[in-house]
Amino acid sequence: MQLNHRPLHGRVALITGAAKRLGRASALALAEAGADMAITYLNSSAEAARTVREIERHGVRAIALRCDVTVPKQVRETVRKTAKELGGIDVLINNAGIYETAEFDELTVRQWDDIFATNVRGPFLFSHESLKFLRARQGRIINMGSLGGLRAWASHVHYCSSKAALHMLTKAMAKALAPEIAVNCVAPGMIDMGEKAAAAFMRRMAGQTPMRRNGHDSEVAAAVLFFASAPHFITGQVLAVDGGLAL
Repeated sequence: MQLNHRPLHGRVALITGAAKRLGRASALALAEAGADMAITYLNSSAEAARTVREIERHGVRAIALRCDVTVPKQVRETVRKTAKELGGIDVLINNAGIYETAEFDELTVRQWDDIFATNVRGPFLFSHESLKFLRARQGRIINMGSLGGLRAWASHVHYCSSKAALHMLTKAMAKALAPEIAVNCVAPGMIDMGEKAAAAFMRRMAGQTPMRRNGHDSEVAAAVLFFASAPHFITGQVLAVDGGLAL
């Protein structure tokens, strides 16, 4: 790829939960745009190693770090290692998250606490620990929200609540961290990851979507890349990538 087509050349991105799925797609998109990449994983060590190899094929540096995003000490060490090994942090992408279905009358306090710990506490911890490095480079924070944070789903009360909280965290941090750091959020709708168990559900949701199809991981990654390379003046935005399903 030509250097002038690599808008993130020379920059460093840290993305949580990027061994597979949307995190992996986003990491590869940023690597193709020239960014050196640090990715985190929790239990998917083999997938993380494969993703690192794929990232490196774009001619950039890549490291994979094991991290539980809910544990402050691990978050602090991950941020420190990223900055030390790659020379700083320009873009933080809070992608790691939990998705779970639970009927409200069966929802436990443990489930509620666990989903908030990963989906809200994790992004807060990583953002807080990365401030010094991001401020030094006029950096960006990108949170991975959800259509579930924009629309209420009866069987996902704890998930929807956590993503709505993440959307508000995005807006509040955008105010709190300006003018040095831009903070935005990507909110995917129904993204078809090719899972056979979800095929019938995906067909049904495609019929309800104005664009008459579900999304692809590459489209979410393109939105992440947009915020990573867009004018720094764009901040506090929640961008739905949902084919109009939230309308």
